[in-house]
Amino acid sequence: MSADHRVGVWFIGARGSVATTAVTGCAAVAAGLHPPTGMVTETPPFSASRLPSLSSLVFGGHDTAACPLPKRAEELTAAGVLPHGLAAAVREELTAADTEIRTGGPLPGDTRTDDELITSFAADITDFTRRHHLARTVVVNVASTEPAPAPHDPRLPASSLYAAAALRAGCPYVNFTPSTGLRTTALTEAATACGLPHAGRDGKTGQTLLRSVLAPMFTQRALTVRAWSGTNLLGGGDGAALADPAAAAAKNAGKERVLADVLGHVPEGQVHIDDVPALGDWKTAWDHVAFDGFLGSRMVLQTIWQGCDSALAAPLVLDLARLLARAHETGLSGPLPELGFYFKDPDSGPAALPDQYAALLSFATRLQGPR
Repeated sequence: MSADHRVGVWFIGARGSVATTAVTGCAAVAAGLHPPTGMVTETPPFSASRLPSLSSLVFGGHDTAACPLPKRAEELTAAGVLPHGLAAAVREELTAADTEIRTGGPLPGDTRTDDELITSFAADITDFTRRHHLARTVVVNVASTEPAPAPHDPRLPASSLYAAAALRAGCPYVNFTPSTGLRTTALTEAATACGLPHAGRDGKTGQTLLRSVLAPMFTQRALTVRAWSGTNLLGGGDGAALADPAAAAAKNAGKERVLADVLGHVPEGQVHIDDVPALGDWKTAWDHVAFDGFLGSRMVLQTIWQGCDSALAAPLVLDLARLLARAHETGLSGPLPELGFYFKDPDSGPAALPDQYAALLSFATRLQGPR
């Protein structure tokens, strides 16, 4: 493939579980070692959308962690996230991606200003794009959830520093986390001025995915939801990060938005997130829905979702990188509400999954235009 047709994917949180799984999975699918299970962009409706091939993707990123990607993949194999033997089979690709990971920040004791940090991060991204002769690079935030910034805090949160760096480097941007990212007044205006496509926020992988399917059922069948409660048990880096009540609050905001948008009100009940280190990268999500039927009969629906977040998220992250790259190629700019299918807290658009999927398919057709 011609070098100028290759596309960069720059991960924020490049040594985390999601990024490691995405790099490993991309290499495995491109080599024909595994099918593209979970990748919506590999289904027939996207065959004519002219998305960059998986083999054309070049990976790099920022992280404050030091564990090399091959080692991280071995750890995920031991945890049952990756199949045995796969990390060794794609070790060359993992090593190549690891050499393109730069130290992120701000680290403790870093005295640089926000603008200096943004300039440094943007230079890393620009250098990566230039050295590999890439047609474009998409920046994707898959880092751990950060607490919402305090009101009137003069400093930008880390996620917003990286988002600003993406804009400064001229790159499309995806926020797959609940963190602030572009959602500050200044950065929203800057994104508009830059004319770059962007999408987010907070990837929809498990419990909220199920809610976005079930909530429309209740409204369409005229059943009144009285309460909707949930519990998440998870370990790993996400479990540790979400043990912080402020980070958990940022996460739960997206879960609540789906119910509010679809049901037209916020039912009683909350979502509780518990850090259970023994679960590692695996998660159990339980929902309890209390609703009224005909003549006021009281009924209950309970669901249990058990899965691995990184394995659920990785194919979606690859989808989004390809979709944003193609959107940028066709000259699209600004928020892409058609990608709300992938997010708990999308920029705008419908909240019910069937409606979001219809919008995504329409977007796939739109991307078929001339290069």
